[in-house]
Amino acid sequence: MKTKSIDIIGAGIGGLTTAIALSQKEIQIRIFEQAKAFKTVGAGIILANNAMQVFEKLGLREEIASCGNPISAMHITRASLKPISSIDLSYFERKHKVQNIAIHRGKLQDILLNHLDKKIIKTGYELSSVEENPTGFKLRFNNGESTYSDYLLGADGLNSVVRNSLFAENKTRNAFQVCWRGVTDFELPEQYQNELNEAWGKGDRFGFVQIAPQKVYWYALKTLKTEKSDYAMERLAEYFKSYHPIIRNIIETTPFYKIHAAEISDLSPIKNWYKGKVCLLGDAAHATTPNMGQGACQAIEDAYVLSECMQQYEWDEAFAKYQKLRKPKAHEVVKTSWTLGKIAHWENPLAIFMRNQLMKMTPKRLNRKQSERIFQLDFL
Repeated sequence: MKTKSIDIIGAGIGGLTTAIALSQKEIQIRIFEQAKAFKTVGAGIILANNAMQVFEKLGLREEIASCGNPISAMHITRASLKPISSIDLSYFERKHKVQNIAIHRGKLQDILLNHLDKKIIKTGYELSSVEENPTGFKLRFNNGESTYSDYLLGADGLNSVVRNSLFAENKTRNAFQVCWRGVTDFELPEQYQNELNEAWGKGDRFGFVQIAPQKVYWYALKTLKTEKSDYAMERLAEYFKSYHPIIRNIIETTPFYKIHAAEISDLSPIKNWYKGKVCLLGDAAHATTPNMGQGACQAIEDAYVLSECMQQYEWDEAFAKYQKLRKPKAHEVVKTSWTLGKIAHWENPLAIFMRNQLMKMTPKRLNRKQSERIFQLDFL
């Protein structure tokens, strides 16, 4: 009898984590990645408590933590870095026995790749089309190759070819915000070295976090009102000139070639993440705006829950169980992040004042309760 196998489209953080989780359960897999080679590129990533719990279960926590920087607090501040709202993460560190870790995305990718057999990873395979047939799927790639797949996982991001080919529901939403991300050599004052700070201004915001000694990851967002070309990297310092000097210095010390810009979009929540022998995960299923730091973290949770379901159930049933467990939380993140992104970019001075006052008056126990749901893993 032929052993069942499954193909993963996309070798991002979600796809690689899924591959590790399935491999540890001795499930045969192949991964198809559009990039011709893996390069240590990109910016930083914050692996929140829920993601680090998954990596603890996969035996990767210590290695990842040793290559990143622990984060024990998150602050929303004014442009001056005067706090508006704060979350103490030490409570969750004690409860779940893991820390939040800020790390370079490329370094995390390298760690994950090192825990996989390179023979199962096919690079330079950009999926062009998927055809469903009674026994599985025919995959065609832009390099002219094609193959057949028994079961299929779409981990190919917001503009997923798997989703666009096989699922009816598809509606991406433009947040009309542009986001710049960068990594720079910079020594933060000691008080900022183990915390995330996100400063809110008027129609814009700026976040920064240390990811390694004298290495800072930062991101900046601004409401997109005209052409994207008007938001050139050369003008970043001008856009954030009213912000704290630390923020201006972070921007000025970052070479342009280390800055990446993109418009922000998400996927309007869809009803079905699976059908038959195909299942979506990560951004392909629930792409979110980056306002809660949970995009990759939710994909990592997907990987864990899906692998557990596939071990315990027939795979067709496993996909249904996975969706039932994961969809409520993931969609909550998408909706909350979308709303938060709009609130953060208010421009009316009175509205900003009222928003800040309300956030300052919110009890810490309520902030903790809101974080509790995000950090709690979904279990079978």
